[in-house]
Amino acid sequence: KMAAAAGAAAGLWSEVNRCGQNGDFARALKSVNKILQINKDDVTALQCKVVCLIQNGNFKEALGVINTHAKVLTSDVIAFEKAYCEYRLNRIESALKTIQSASQQTDKLKELYGQVLYRLERYDDCLAAYRDLIRNSQDEYEEERKTNLSAVVAAQSTWEKVVPEDLGLREATYELCYNSACALIGQGKLNEAMKKLQKAEELCRQSLSEDSDVTEEDIEAELAIIHGQMAYIMQLQGRTEDALQLYNQIIKLKPTDVGLLAVIANNIITINKDQNVFDSKKKVKLTNAEGVEHKLSKKQLQAIEFNKALLAMYTNQADQCRKLSASLQSQSPEHLLPVLIQAAQLCREKQHAKAVGLLQDFADQHPASAAEIKLTMAQLKIAQGSVTKACMILRSIEELQHKPGMVSALVTMYSHEEDIDSAIEVFTQAIQWYQQHQASQTRGPKSPVHLSLIREAANFKLKHGRKKEAISDLEELWKQNPKDVHTLAQLISAYSLVDPEKAKVLSKHLPSSDTMSLKVDVDALENSHGATYVRKKAAKLTGDNQQKEQGQGEVKKKKKKKKGKLPKNYDPKVTPDPERWLPMRERSYYRGRKKGKKKDQVGKGTQGSTTTGSELDASRTASSPPTSPRPGSGAAVSAASNVIPPRHQKPAGAPATKKKQQQKKKKGAKSGW
Repeated sequence: KMAAAAGAAAGLWSEVNRCGQNGDFARALKSVNKILQINKDDVTALQCKVVCLIQNGNFKEALGVINTHAKVLTSDVIAFEKAYCEYRLNRIESALKTIQSASQQTDKLKELYGQVLYRLERYDDCLAAYRDLIRNSQDEYEEERKTNLSAVVAAQSTWEKVVPEDLGLREATYELCYNSACALIGQGKLNEAMKKLQKAEELCRQSLSEDSDVTEEDIEAELAIIHGQMAYIMQLQGRTEDALQLYNQIIKLKPTDVGLLAVIANNIITINKDQNVFDSKKKVKLTNAEGVEHKLSKKQLQAIEFNKALLAMYTNQADQCRKLSASLQSQSPEHLLPVLIQAAQLCREKQHAKAVGLLQDFADQHPASAAEIKLTMAQLKIAQGSVTKACMILRSIEELQHKPGMVSALVTMYSHEEDIDSAIEVFTQAIQWYQQHQASQTRGPKSPVHLSLIREAANFKLKHGRKKEAISDLEELWKQNPKDVHTLAQLISAYSLVDPEKAKVLSKHLPSSDTMSLKVDVDALENSHGATYVRKKAAKLTGDNQQKEQGQGEVKKKKKKKKGKLPKNYDPKVTPDPERWLPMRERSYYRGRKKGKKKDQVGKGTQGSTTTGSELDASRTASSPPTSPRPGSGAAVSAASNVIPPRHQKPAGAPATKKKQQQKKKKGAKSGW
């Protein structure tokens, strides 16, 4: 029996070997299971079973076999397979521990170690690991290692803002070109990055077109990630329409990479902002796909969560927005954006005071972010109309007091509030900061920013009539540049009110009129299109022309106003009704309506009214039948359409000749009954 079992086992091992060479691991697994039925603790058979399960993608089952037979399959025997299963099951920390606990670091474990470090975003350690692998390995996988090395450098440039060193890699493949482009994007070199991506696209097409089995759809699917990065560059450059078009083209291809789809969907949401929110809500579903969290970096996932919270705010889902922002704040307590989202939501709910309090609490707890928080608080105060309080908040940001942008904003707001003294104080403090800073650095000429602030301060003081205060600034400017005639003229103008004698002395420094060659054509300047005053040249008039001009003047004097148009039925013999402009109900001779007749007629007012009692008298119109029509009949409509407006009606005593003519015409008309 033992001999028969041994013979059967030998045959099964031959089957396992043959299936392994052919890549048929499903059949090999069946043979291995039969061997294990003969000897359940056969180490080689167990190892083969784990390998077959891994090749078939059954990582969880393979890890179960390893853990079940832990006494037989020690870490020395199967460390790589265990770590690989944990890596593929996204148990990255466990994989790292398994690798580090192995007694011998084989080349396979080192390769996996580099992958694990990349997933853990430990880029410095990962870079060192791949450098060691490239230096100490010589096989057919050198190109793949260089690609991984360039990916690490690109990640450092993108997420850690580290300036990448030149690795001297020959960009012969589209993967290397793509990674190089990503590193350039991280440095902000967008135009160079776009050129690299175009080169990567060209190399990719060349590489894949050589394979006859690859279709155009396969090539487009492979190019999707390159096109996605191109669209991202377009978005950064402000070409949002082009970026959006390219993003949508990629989505239509339905790529299998859930990470790529999630990034594209997130970028479309950022383009939509508070517009097209229904499209954004559809795109959010792509970011929630299974496995996305294992495909993207922590910062990418964080950005997606931030955008979800903002989208909830834009779609008026206040509770959802608060829930998401609170979750983000608990995950990253030092991050500013969740607090800003919460403050924005409170402002949408008109709770500005609560929003300011929230921001103030965060600024007290995180002094490093105080400047950004205070800028936001100032903006909220301005939105509330509290400009003075906003200025106080801005002036409390000491590290920004000397910045030209801050000085300009404060001066503008103080000017709006007509607080000129505070505005001048802002200029003074900024100038003093530059003086102290320059004194500690060097005693050379003043910096351009310093001189610009002095000039702006002088111009501001002169504009608001503070010429005495502007003198010291102007003297400092003139001292720095004695050839500046404009500054000298301003200085003389200021001194003319304070010290006329000093103004006379300074005026001697002005250049003489002889040395100033302006070469200005005064007549051309006055007659130019933009001139506010044009001098009219007095032309001599001959006798005939003078008479002609005088004659025209007389004609102009004789012109009279045009007569107003009179009504067609106007009769100069009849005195117009003095009450013709009043509504009928307000006239003195209005008798009111008879009770019980035509109750359905409104007849009030003049403008927008229906028809009055007298207007419904069909006998007054040429097109009506002799008898009174029924209400709502065609005759009634035509009668109403021919009614003379009230202001054109004849007075009670007008001749009735026209009425007789109308009655003669109505003899042939049909009756309204």
